[in-house]
Amino acid sequence: MEAWSNIPRRYLNVLVDLSAIEHNTRVVRQVVGRPAAAVMAVVKADAYGHGAIDVARAALRGGATWLGVCTTPEALELRRAGLDAPILAWLHNSAESMRLATAAGVDVSVQSARTLAFAVDAGRAVGRPARVHLEVDTGLGRGGAAFDHLASILNAAKSAQSQGLINVVSVWSHLSHGEVRGHNTLDEQAEFLARAWRQAKKSGLNVRRHLAGSLSALTRPDLHFDMVRTGSAIYGLLPYSERHSFDLRPAMRVTSHVALTKRVEAGQGVSYEHDWIAPKALNLALVPAGYADGVPRSLSGQMAVSIRGRRYPVVGRICMDQMIVNCGDEEVEEGEEVVLIGGEPDGDPTIHEWALAVNTTPCEIATNFSRSHVNRQVMSATSGLRDRDDSHDL
Repeated sequence: MEAWSNIPRRYLNVLVDLSAIEHNTRVVRQVVGRPAAAVMAVVKADAYGHGAIDVARAALRGGATWLGVCTTPEALELRRAGLDAPILAWLHNSAESMRLATAAGVDVSVQSARTLAFAVDAGRAVGRPARVHLEVDTGLGRGGAAFDHLASILNAAKSAQSQGLINVVSVWSHLSHGEVRGHNTLDEQAEFLARAWRQAKKSGLNVRRHLAGSLSALTRPDLHFDMVRTGSAIYGLLPYSERHSFDLRPAMRVTSHVALTKRVEAGQGVSYEHDWIAPKALNLALVPAGYADGVPRSLSGQMAVSIRGRRYPVVGRICMDQMIVNCGDEEVEEGEEVVLIGGEPDGDPTIHEWALAVNTTPCEIATNFSRSHVNRQVMSATSGLRDRDDSHDL
């Protein structure tokens, strides 16, 4: 092995607590107490930046029985790692995508005549029926078949199923206001899905249905139906009040280190364009992490880090691979750990603070760290601390 291969490519570290993933999944499983309702752990986008393979295993230990991803490559990554749980992959842009999914025993989603044709092709090419979930647009206005097209898709699906080319497993949809308690669209979309489900049953398809995401799985038992799909909940990324109501724990900790310290005089400008100027003589600490590592540049002037349990503001513009911390009169040491995102009990900055500061969701912040050069490790109660599972690269 080359000596340089042991040197980190970048200096931002992500620690994922698999015990938190397992705990959060168990919370959802306990709320969804009806055994007939399955729990799907959504691990798309590299499990929201947490590591798909490790998270999938932890979620299954916590009581999930299905895994959900966006694309066929994401599903095949899980299969290559030895995960044999049912998987649904819901976005496909070619017949080849569905052929590979069907050959690997992965369920696929259909939302149009075109994607239904992909599934039919897959069943014919692979020699066994493609397992199909028919997505219906019940009000999100994103993916899913429009109601005007539903009847023709159902007729074509029934014909293909009678030929043994597909097996229509369910109809499903996605909530537009799933993380807003009591929103009137929840009932409206549930009724739309019920209409689609009844129409599918009337056409002769013996289908199940699924609709609820994370918060609706926790707060609307009437929307559990045959399965719930939980993403943000298992990562502890639901809005603050909801997360605490259900004892959901954020699973991600992000750190770096102090690369350089220096004392500057009053009037010294800091970082590009000198957006911030030292008001007095003070100590600065350089942290070797920036927007190439997943730290939003829009957090410039709006974030703090924690060193030795004390918060210090980041000043000046966040650069591609560096940021500068105002330590005031305090002296910190080069090499000391810097916590960018940590735990609330420790008083560290949190992922929810970052999201609030730049008007986004914690899920977006977390997925920023789904980068191959990020130094990600996982921690669990049974195996302790170890590097992420990259067995999918074999």
